[in-house]
Amino acid sequence: MSRIPRRYLSAAALISATLLVSGCLSNDPEEVNTEDNDAAAAAAEPAGDNAEPGEEVVIGFSGPAAGHGWIGAITEGAQAQGEEFEDVDLRVSEGTDDVNQQISQIEQFINDDVDAIVVLPFDGAALTEVATEAMEAGIPVVNVDREFSSPFAARTTILGDNYGMGVSAGEYICEQLGDQEDAVVAEIAGIDSLPLTQDRSEGFEQALSDCGLDVDNRVAADFTVAGGESATANLLQAAPEIDAIWNHDDDQGVGVLAAIENAGRDEFFMVGGAGSANMMREIESGDSVVEATVIYPATQAADGVRLARLLAQGRALGDLVQIEVPREIQLYAPVVTEENVDQYLPYAFES
Repeated sequence: MSRIPRRYLSAAALISATLLVSGCLSNDPEEVNTEDNDAAAAAAEPAGDNAEPGEEVVIGFSGPAAGHGWIGAITEGAQAQGEEFEDVDLRVSEGTDDVNQQISQIEQFINDDVDAIVVLPFDGAALTEVATEAMEAGIPVVNVDREFSSPFAARTTILGDNYGMGVSAGEYICEQLGDQEDAVVAEIAGIDSLPLTQDRSEGFEQALSDCGLDVDNRVAADFTVAGGESATANLLQAAPEIDAIWNHDDDQGVGVLAAIENAGRDEFFMVGGAGSANMMREIESGDSVVEATVIYPATQAADGVRLARLLAQGRALGDLVQIEVPREIQLYAPVVTEENVDQYLPYAFES
């Protein structure tokens, strides 16, 4: 039986790691601002010596079009970080799902001789060549979320943890159903052809197997509301009894919940994915099938801007002994439940 890496087995101890590392959450719960529910609140004030202004630097940011709540939060977070630092001139390109247009944006940053570039590529492989050109021109590139196909295309990569999302969701379901060997578990995935979906499903399957459960019914949607509703309607028709559902994406989860309501089904509980404010409010209400959601941090681009600033100014991460910014940073995928939803809701994005 495949074993889950040990680093995924301490969820309780690491529940706040993502927001703490990103600077979005205070170590003192009383200091959390529960009034600000805007995704841009992810840009908390910088702390430590790195908060001191340094040489003014110009940073370019390019990302996909904000047709998805999570992507919108990514861009808002990057913009808020740029405004946070008086020594940063952040130049944000218009979001686009046109690969050629995004390539042109990176080429323009190179021509403008910016000090660093932060990019969440619509297609990592397609943007690898132009990102490599930027690196060869002496401009450090911070790759966000969707990896380039060459290690030479970025100085630093900051990622969410897709495999870890599946593990966290599976572990939560195991905690609730682990003593029920005949429990029926369903999965509503995103786009099956994407590696991120495959990683999420693999982590979920392996976590379930550790407590003797498996995925009994599975459908794939497309990260949209309409796709989530259609796929879920098919799932509910095929499975007359379900004990737990994991939905990979909270944006498509809006459609998932619509299909569940239309079918009049409530015999199961659901775990969401990504950590939207919509799903957290469902959890908070106490009368929804949604019991939990797994965070896929929308702070990645905001963190990317911070890292780009440090790289351009020749600084390092203040809490590390290492005098260079790390080559890769992967953020944690904590589970949000009714016990800790108040802690995470102020920093969630709207679907």
